[in-house]
Amino acid sequence: GGAGAMERWTGRVALVTGASVGIGAAVARALVQHGMKVVGCARSVDKIEKLAAECQSAGYPGTLIPYKCDLSVEEEILSMFSAIKTLHQGVDVCINNAGLARPEPLLSGRTEGWRTMIDVNVMAVSICTREAYQSMKERNIDDGHIININSMNGHSVVPQSVVHFYSATKYAVTALTEGLRQELREARTHIRATCISPGLVETGFAFKLHDNDPERAAATYESIRCLKAEDMANAVIYVLSAPPHVQVG
Repeated sequence: GGAGAMERWTGRVALVTGASVGIGAAVARALVQHGMKVVGCARSVDKIEKLAAECQSAGYPGTLIPYKCDLSVEEEILSMFSAIKTLHQGVDVCINNAGLARPEPLLSGRTEGWRTMIDVNVMAVSICTREAYQSMKERNIDDGHIININSMNGHSVVPQSVVHFYSATKYAVTALTEGLRQELREARTHIRATCISPGLVETGFAFKLHDNDPERAAATYESIRCLKAEDMANAVIYVLSAPPHVQVG
């Protein structure tokens, strides 16, 4: 069950990408509550610094370490991993949460918007996964965990044209997680790979997608009873608390 099984993660290192807002912030907070050292990265770290201070004053057993990183630039990801190695030995849990949607339909979308989505939603996830695995392997960590925060859009294509390309990147995440699981099995390791695919989570996500139409964004969240970011954090804790021989899809 929950808290007890989280004990083996106490004092160990988790990387959470896109930790400044929404799901990432909620996940980072939950892991710190469970005593982990959490490196939270984002392009701007002021919100993560604020969250770190909140965690500290709340007396949580873990720590949140803010790290500034633009995930669309491989060099920045690599230098983040080498900083983590220097300061904290390495990454035991990698939570690929950062993801974004730009409203660029297939028939009329701008290439740069597509490219941004590929860079963050597909390339960064792949680079972080590879680096996290190598970090575990070189330290003989056999119980690490890689969690990809996916989306229902990674399993079915909806009629809204503004999310079609985004959906393609999330289908990629579905395939990457499955491929990763197979490679980990082939490598005879107990490192696990899990994909969590929420429907709509109430975060700032739609506001970024419909950045010129905040009313439409608000309506997106009001029209259905959404999951809350905390529900996602609970899902991550649930996945991490499964005993090492159990694989949660």
